[in-house]
Amino acid sequence: MIVFDKCFHGILRHFKFGSGLEMIPVSTDMVDKNKMKVIGNVKSDENGTGKDKDSLYNSPMPSISDTPPTEQPELVNKKLRQCCVLFDFMDAVSELKGKEIKRASLNELVDYITTGRGVLSEDLYPEIVHMVACNIFRTLPPSDNPEFDPEEDDPTLEASWPHIQIVYEFFLRFLEVPDFKPSVAKRHIDQKFVLQLLELFDSEDPRERDFLKTVLHRIYGKFLGLRAFIRKQINHIFLRFIYETEHFNGIGELLEILGSIINGFALPLKGEHKQFLIKVLIPLHKAKALGLYHAQLAYCVVQFLEKDATLTEPVVKGLLKYWPKTCSQKEVMFLGEIEEILDVIEPSQFQKIQEPLAKQLSKCVASPHFQVAERALYFWNNEYILSLMEENITVIMSIMFPSLYRISKEHWNQTIIALVYNVLKTFMELNNKLFDELTANYKSERQKEKKKEKERDELWKKLSKLEVNHLSVQRTTAGEGMKA
Repeated sequence: MIVFDKCFHGILRHFKFGSGLEMIPVSTDMVDKNKMKVIGNVKSDENGTGKDKDSLYNSPMPSISDTPPTEQPELVNKKLRQCCVLFDFMDAVSELKGKEIKRASLNELVDYITTGRGVLSEDLYPEIVHMVACNIFRTLPPSDNPEFDPEEDDPTLEASWPHIQIVYEFFLRFLEVPDFKPSVAKRHIDQKFVLQLLELFDSEDPRERDFLKTVLHRIYGKFLGLRAFIRKQINHIFLRFIYETEHFNGIGELLEILGSIINGFALPLKGEHKQFLIKVLIPLHKAKALGLYHAQLAYCVVQFLEKDATLTEPVVKGLLKYWPKTCSQKEVMFLGEIEEILDVIEPSQFQKIQEPLAKQLSKCVASPHFQVAERALYFWNNEYILSLMEENITVIMSIMFPSLYRISKEHWNQTIIALVYNVLKTFMELNNKLFDELTANYKSERQKEKKKEKERDELWKKLSKLEVNHLSVQRTTAGEGMKA
């Protein structure tokens, strides 16, 4: 059985989707009538003629390599149109011959565009883009598992991958051909095409998302006029993920693309780029699925800070704002990202964030979860971070010391206690006088706290005695009343 992509875009090819997913009519001149005729005829075959199916698949075409060079362009056109027909891969045993012929044709097209020189004529551009669109643009199926967890469950793999994979390879080779002309291709690879491409990033199949990542990156590099549009649409996907759905499979891949894009930003950074960092990238940290894309997100953030050091303060304060309260795994991720930021921070910027950062570190060091405490204490193994603390030792030690000293006496994990002793030893070596003062102050405060606790306990005991005496008086009075 032959399945046609959205009834060959019978409806959707006449619409494009706005940012709010509203359907906007597009002009009919975007539809190539010849291409419609080819697929339309094949579609009519489902109604019983069998003629066009025979002409496309049962009548063998010669190999491109065995055809004279003068006849190759026409044969390539035929094979491109042949490859527009889609098959039902949910039925593993149907149309095996047609599936194999299409696979062979796709491989031929890949070889033709890779090894040939000067084979990319202008009339091939619309045919190629159309064939790619027919094969990859589709409605993604709902997940087989409604409670799908990307971190634990296996993804649903695309059934038609044996064909789609080769289509992606062919499209990549097409974009990378030395004589590729963006000025010609931009008439066919337009905003509508990019929107449909971005929708596919929600595919559960990681193989497809990996191809999409490379394809979109190539398009971004070659089509200057689409760059702002691509960034804007990625922005919309992120905002929808953060504030509406909290579900989109391709966040990590899109962040990988952005990491490369940010690396190429010119200085000074534009206001829109800074706003994107603060309003989009930082709030991405609060999602439950942070673990799926945190490495790529942290890379993007650090790229911004390497471009513009003045962004350090709002970034660190933003991370502290979204610091996890109940998820130790996310806390460990945040600590890792903070260390990456401190590795590239300038001393002048460190002074602006040292107090709130030290307060958060003292909480992490005191965490009952040993992995959080351990990750925070590893900061003192970083020589550059240690040098930053040394320059601001009075502020850092004053905030951190009480937590460290208390943990050294009370923490349940011996590994943490050993690490705390090393940190205290480092502090003592950096400023022995201040260390002694803080130790004396801590002990004095602890004595005051113990005294208050003792007074509180004594007060509660007195209150308990008064309550007992009051109850006994009530009982005595009640007994005398009954006798009277």
